[in-house]
Amino acid sequence: MAEQAITQGAIRSIFEPSGCFVEHPILQCVQIKTMDPKAGEANGVQRFRVVLSDVRNFIQTMIATAANDIVLSGKLKKGSIVRLMKYNPQQVKEKKILIIMELEVLEQYGEHEKFGQPEALDNKSEPQPAAIPGNNFYGNRPAQPAQQPQQQQRSLPVHQSNPSTSTHPHLYPIESLSPYAQKWTIRARCTHKGDMKTWHNAKGEGKLFSVNLLDDTGEIRATAFNDAAERLYPVFEEGTVYYISAPCRVTLAKKQFSNLPNDYELQFERDTEVEKAEDQDNKPQIRYNFTKIGDLNSVEKDTTIDTIGVLKEVGEVNTLTSSKTNKDFTKRELTLADDSQTSVRLTIWGNSAQTFDAPLESILAFKGVKVSDFGGRSLSLLSSGSMTVDPDIDEAHKLRGWFNAVGQNATFSTHQSLSGAGGGNSKQDSKLIADIVAEESYMQDQPTYFSLKASVIFVKPTTVAYPACSTPNCNKKVIEENPGEWWCEKCQARFPEPTYRYVLGVNVADHTGTLWLNAFDEAGQQIIGLSANDIIKMKNDDDENSTQNFSTAMLDATCKTFNFRIRAKMEMYMDQPKPRYQVSNIYPLNYAQEANKLAQMIKQYDINDDSLFV
Repeated sequence: MAEQAITQGAIRSIFEPSGCFVEHPILQCVQIKTMDPKAGEANGVQRFRVVLSDVRNFIQTMIATAANDIVLSGKLKKGSIVRLMKYNPQQVKEKKILIIMELEVLEQYGEHEKFGQPEALDNKSEPQPAAIPGNNFYGNRPAQPAQQPQQQQRSLPVHQSNPSTSTHPHLYPIESLSPYAQKWTIRARCTHKGDMKTWHNAKGEGKLFSVNLLDDTGEIRATAFNDAAERLYPVFEEGTVYYISAPCRVTLAKKQFSNLPNDYELQFERDTEVEKAEDQDNKPQIRYNFTKIGDLNSVEKDTTIDTIGVLKEVGEVNTLTSSKTNKDFTKRELTLADDSQTSVRLTIWGNSAQTFDAPLESILAFKGVKVSDFGGRSLSLLSSGSMTVDPDIDEAHKLRGWFNAVGQNATFSTHQSLSGAGGGNSKQDSKLIADIVAEESYMQDQPTYFSLKASVIFVKPTTVAYPACSTPNCNKKVIEENPGEWWCEKCQARFPEPTYRYVLGVNVADHTGTLWLNAFDEAGQQIIGLSANDIIKMKNDDDENSTQNFSTAMLDATCKTFNFRIRAKMEMYMDQPKPRYQVSNIYPLNYAQEANKLAQMIKQYDINDDSLFV
């Protein structure tokens, strides 16, 4: 009975110009194979290759990731009889395959051993049996490769959740895009829009930007260059749905620039059509594959993941200069925590760092962050990734409920090794000054990071700030060429006055010793309590009026205790190695958290033991 239900001859007819002679052919599943995720592929998306037979022929098929549940749930088994509901024939390197978007398992037929002796579908371009609809009669006629794209276009699936319109009657699923697809239109949501960038190489220079596009079957990256970039950059907006139509190149994905689980990417051309959809209500939703913060230790370095957490701390914006390109980059460090009662540092870059204004205790969802082993485990948001504040998803609502109920008073551990409980810092790689000094002989020219809780005991009053360029994010030192005329070599511009930035030498102490730290502008403002412009004006006024306001300000900066994040590196000074400790972040004490940690420490002592040590 099951064998009679199979649509014999269906597989060959699917690849004929006229398409399959039945709308939903019935086939037998003869093999299921799990495909391992590719190295470095975002989120490690699982894929399944299934071999289907119509008794006469068999063919390899790929299950679309959106349909993975039929395999994962155990419904589809080897020997099952299935009905193809949505599928798309493809030819990759002269090999015919099917992409399965939706299939139905006919459970009433059960599972059976393979029926007949099906043969592999002939992939050569010699004459093939053609399907004559209506009477199951097979004759011979030459294959017509030129019509293949038309056949593929006629057999495109139509997404019920991504409806077509009169102007776009046949919508192509992103999951099925390949270099062999010709005339196609996709309906997709722009989930990420990158900044316009310029590039330079031996062939010249130009502009480019990229977007991430999402429909209900998958996600793909698309890039526009030069004229196409100028034309399309103002068209795209994050969160908006568009119709995008060929001509548009489908190429192999450059994985070093993309975190999406797609083997292909799009390149917009001069005539690529991008049209904003009139119906914006039925938007494909961003799909996350969240990794718990507490599970990061089991994730390999350089893996790209999605994560969600409560915003616990927000660092200052810092500027870094690339040693290779001499370009400046801005960054900001965030601290996230989740219901695994673990926290992690996450770095955001560029415009995201400068414009970040989410309040503390917001729920942040990140798609496309890279796992680093800096200080144990840390995260960095990729340029192609995205950040959403308080998303309307189940995971965010669940995390909010947990945090409001118990998370506000929870103590969070990190992925960094605990070093000395007396450090009193929320970072588990906290160190005492005595330990830092003892480890100096092992320090290398590669920077290391640790946390330190210490009190300021002295601030060098000699050089406290330098005159910097007034251009935003430049920060380079300027030279006074003439009175009221300051020159910036980098910007090639003159300014009537500079913007002063702190460069402090600060001596700090804990109960084990003292240490000299270098603190720059953001840290200096927290230590001194005034801007660098104000402190320089105060010093100049003292020189003119013989007052002591500057000295008083330096004295008032002492006896303050902070949690410091330190960057340590061995440098050469006068041909001698010298350790350098730089403040990368500074946080005022949170007394509630400090008391919580002390309470946790007390609980570790065994009052029934003669020893005072845990």
